[in-house]
Amino acid sequence: MDGTVLVADDDRTIRTVLTQALTRAGCKVHATSSLTTLMRWVGEGKGDLVISDVMMPDGNGLEMLPAIHEKRPSLPVIIISAQNTIMTAIQATEADAYDYLPKPFDLPDLMKRTARALDQKRVPAPRVTSDVPVNEGDDLPLVGRTPVMQDLYRLVARVMNTDLPVLISGESGTGKSLIARAVHDFSDRRNLPFVRVRPADLAAMEGPAAILSRARGGSILFDEVSDLNADAQARVVRMLDSLTDDAPRILATSQRDLMAQMEAGEFRQDLFYRLGGVNVTVPSLRERVEDIPLLTAHFLQKSERDGAPSRQFSKDAMELFRSYNWPGNVRQLENAVRRLIVTASEQDISRADVELVLGAQPEMEPVAGNVGADKLSDSVAQHLRRYFDLHGGVLPPPGLYQRILREVELPLLEIALEATGGNQAKCADLLGINRNTLRKKVTDLDIRVTRRRKLM
Repeated sequence: MDGTVLVADDDRTIRTVLTQALTRAGCKVHATSSLTTLMRWVGEGKGDLVISDVMMPDGNGLEMLPAIHEKRPSLPVIIISAQNTIMTAIQATEADAYDYLPKPFDLPDLMKRTARALDQKRVPAPRVTSDVPVNEGDDLPLVGRTPVMQDLYRLVARVMNTDLPVLISGESGTGKSLIARAVHDFSDRRNLPFVRVRPADLAAMEGPAAILSRARGGSILFDEVSDLNADAQARVVRMLDSLTDDAPRILATSQRDLMAQMEAGEFRQDLFYRLGGVNVTVPSLRERVEDIPLLTAHFLQKSERDGAPSRQFSKDAMELFRSYNWPGNVRQLENAVRRLIVTASEQDISRADVELVLGAQPEMEPVAGNVGADKLSDSVAQHLRRYFDLHGGVLPPPGLYQRILREVELPLLEIALEATGGNQAKCADLLGINRNTLRKKVTDLDIRVTRRRKLM
């Protein structure tokens, strides 16, 4: 790398780490804990790139961006922030930041982004002025510092002011409709209507016309579009084909795999391609376990603001929360926190309190219309594609076949043993394998077998 980087952060450790890493990479570095000093350097023409924190002792880094762009329109700015909400990503995009990373950031990732910013000539994008207050997003449970959530925030920030349709997929309870609402609320259509469409709204022939009349150029959300029957799908296609230049923004959510539905003849191909301008996948809670303490703290604070007693989780209680499967995702997590606030006898929520609440919840939450052996293969395929995608174009480590078989085999044996009360003869018969084979697998996989009353 070649260039001069201006670093502004009130954390001395971060300034030191960035200075050392950038210097080793060949850059000159000026580091400061003051936005005032940063702005003086910018005004003097120093620096080819700015890396700035948001919350500084003498101001807000995001609020300085317009002034930086006014003085130096071609100077790229990378924002780093410990405020891990969707609002930060959106505000950084609206203020025309070159890039945005959450704290704690991955240093190699930041170095790659720095190299790209220094290598390419900065072309300023048209800025969008926002009348959304900074604290507007405080009540949105779209919080998370995990990479999958940060990628989601960036994608939402990039697409919110385009006219492309957006298809938002994810499991029940992940917050698909919240993402759709965020795309509308932070876009330049925010002052126009947001119309949420359900199957009943399309039951009549005049349904599409009524929807367009209500939307008036705002946004239309087809909620769980996979639930639409053939007639309703045909009406949506005709409605989309009739849209004019001042048409509303089209959004759709689905917890089912629309591609698989289309291939099975259950979803119209023409509708699928009309809705999929941009595909956004909302990760399940299992894919962002590290966000569970952050989400839990958010729900505790929200309840306290609403008048509920103050509560906090003990270390053991939080560990149990983190290890739970959460089939109902964020919605189930929020409901569990609300129950614990009411049922816990002490301010500190104990592991026993959590066990009592989680023990009363179903371990699996069936998805409507998503049963059948073929749907299991769809879920496995989706998981595997995501696994490969996470390696960024590099092949996963060797031995993938056995690792995947083990991941499927272990829960299958554990659940089958639990269902048969630990009776290995009954379990072997249920699975259709030899009893000695089952015993060997129990030993090899280190499965703990507990005898109890079986389910049937």
